Amino acid sequence: MKVSDILRVKGGTLYTTHPQETLHRAVETMSQFDIGSLAVMEHGELVGMLTFREIIHTLARNGGALGDKTVRTVMDDHPMTCTPQTELEQVRPMMLERHTRYMPVMDNKMLMGVISFYDVAKAVVDSQNFENKMLKAYIRDWPEEETGKNEPNFP
Repeated sequence: MKVSDILRVKGGTLYTTHPQETLHRAVETMSQFDIGSLAVMEHGELVGMLTFREIIHTLARNGGALGDKTVRTVMDDHPMTCTPQTELEQVRPMMLERHTRYMPVMDNKMLMGVISFYDVAKAVVDSQNFENKMLKAYIRDWPEEETGKNEPNFP
């Protein structure tokens, strides 16, 4: 299974922000749409990712206040990315190794979407469930063996 399969199921909605946006406004957007990340875009290019992790670190450092910080001051400006052709078997260890919960999907310099660790886990579980169904159906429909001429036919 490829990352493009996850994007096809997720749909094409992208949630983005600008690096000069206030952190307060970015948090409002994330809350409004119940999302854990925003792709940070400038001049049509991905320049970073803002996730709830960066927001929580900011809150912890500032006594629970966001202050007047901008997205640029707290975003991850070197997010790990993948392509639509990346296999899920490659994505899972990448995300686990860097504790990444959100990964931008890039086709050259074009942002195609963002996948989450949840999306990856769901795709794996759905794939395994489908495989299990197919195996159970195959076993249930197992063809009866033909009996040989000298073998008794037991009911």
